Amino acid sequence: MAGLIPKSFIHDLLERADIVEVVDSRVPLKKAGKNHQACCPFHNEKTPSFTVSADKQFYHCFGCGAHGNAIDFIMEFDGLNFPDAIEELASSLGVQVPREEGQDPQKQHQQQAQLKNDTELMAQTTRFFQHQLKHHANSEKVINYLKQRGLSGDIVKRFQIGYAPDAWDGLLSALGSQSRARQQLIDLKLVNVNDQGRKFDFFRDRVMFPIHDRRGRVVGFGGRVIDSDGPKYLNSPETRLFHKGQELYGFWNMQQQLRRPEQICIVEGYMDVVALAQAGIDYAVASLGTATTTEQLQRLFRTSNRVVCCYDGDRAGRDAAWRALENALPLLKDGIDLSFLFWPEGDDPDSVVQRDGKEGFERYLKEAKSFVDYFFEHLAEDVDVNTESGRSALLSEAKPRIERIASDFYRESLMQKLAQLLRRETSQLERYVDTPQQRKAKPEAIKMTPLRRAVALIVQYPQLAKAVPVKTELGELKLPGMDLFMALHQQCNERDMTTAQVLEHWRDTPYQKALEKLAVWQHGLDEHNMEQEFKDIFVYLIDQYVEQRADELLKKGQQAPLNKAEKQEYLMLVKHLRTRN
Repeated sequence: MAGLIPKSFIHDLLERADIVEVVDSRVPLKKAGKNHQACCPFHNEKTPSFTVSADKQFYHCFGCGAHGNAIDFIMEFDGLNFPDAIEELASSLGVQVPREEGQDPQKQHQQQAQLKNDTELMAQTTRFFQHQLKHHANSEKVINYLKQRGLSGDIVKRFQIGYAPDAWDGLLSALGSQSRARQQLIDLKLVNVNDQGRKFDFFRDRVMFPIHDRRGRVVGFGGRVIDSDGPKYLNSPETRLFHKGQELYGFWNMQQQLRRPEQICIVEGYMDVVALAQAGIDYAVASLGTATTTEQLQRLFRTSNRVVCCYDGDRAGRDAAWRALENALPLLKDGIDLSFLFWPEGDDPDSVVQRDGKEGFERYLKEAKSFVDYFFEHLAEDVDVNTESGRSALLSEAKPRIERIASDFYRESLMQKLAQLLRRETSQLERYVDTPQQRKAKPEAIKMTPLRRAVALIVQYPQLAKAVPVKTELGELKLPGMDLFMALHQQCNERDMTTAQVLEHWRDTPYQKALEKLAVWQHGLDEHNMEQEFKDIFVYLIDQYVEQRADELLKKGQQAPLNKAEKQEYLMLVKHLRTRN
């Protein structure tokens, strides 16, 4: 495991980077006053509402609400995780990303060495299976099987497909000659140990499909039977290297052919992915034996605006599709298209593409059910919408799911369809379902207290922190959020910062979401009045502190609320703040 990236490096990286250049290299921007504009890359729109501020080093879309700094933009646009986005930004600036040691350097080095050894062992295992495919006694049978499935030698090589021999200890004998290697094979679940202590290969007599992570490293395997007993597919169990809810079979292979495909097709089997690639359909991936997870869907939506879930039409396939839909609810945003295609009995992507070719398969994709249609088709399966009780049950099932959706467009489409099924007007359902209008009203109804205004101003204009001195004693004020204000004031008073750097400092803290909301709060102030507004709030905080201090002293029986020196100091500060231009 690599060491953490130092926060100081991330701060300096954001100082060196220009968000206008970062965004413009991916989405052409046009100057609009102090800022730059474009049609938002994260949802469909005709009138630009996506704004990039060079001063704040921050982007914000007034249409869909997307916002963040240069790192956030790269994460969202390029479909990268946080560390990879930093690597990408640093690389564009010609900077090497440093890693800091943890509290236990020895343990840190051990983890890094273990990761390196694990990935090397998985690579060796992949090569072992590939070698067996060509040289094992059963190789002719396995190769004929692959040919019968329509696979060429080139596609087998591209996906590094191999063969796990039918012996009990083929892999163990080849790679486990030393005790440390044997234990590593056991830890990575390539070798099992029974109750009697006997060790044997986990995969035996199967066509082997290596599972790559987004960096192209093999982290697990899927094995398919040829003509023997046992489950059709056998997947690597969870290990320190492999987490099936995070990986997608074929994703790395797809990215080698198409960086940002127009659409992505989720299928159920490894062979489906390979067969589609053989036919020139390079945008298929497979979830690993489970329903498509939120994390997997998030990666797909970052890579393409259209995702089609292709599942068998049986109960298991429809259950998997519904779980995928529910996992997608909080991820749906304007511009994202999620559709569902169910194959009739006896068909699957492999058989369809072999029978109908690429064009035929893609015609099916165009006919996939829309998200809205499948949503209500599934919910209405077991209810009779011709009865009041059935319509009531449908509302009960639909309500919590609609409220989880982030996209206003999808929410409105679902509300319209729900109203139609319930024989009501959309306006009549607003009392039951948290509509987009009600959601919008809630943030507007949040009371902007003086302290919240101060925090918002300091986030949006960090230079204001230097307009007033840091008074540590104000931290004693019993106001919600005072600790956050004090930390922000101290932070921005000590060094020059942009909004982007401030928000980056608070990433992955309990305050992150609140600060992001305040960063886009519309204050309605003229820029020339910004500093005075901040000073006035600071005077208010001083007054609050003086009152609180007076109450505390009086409770102790002291007559004078403040001593002469304290009183004089605050009177002078308040006078200074109120009279300074």
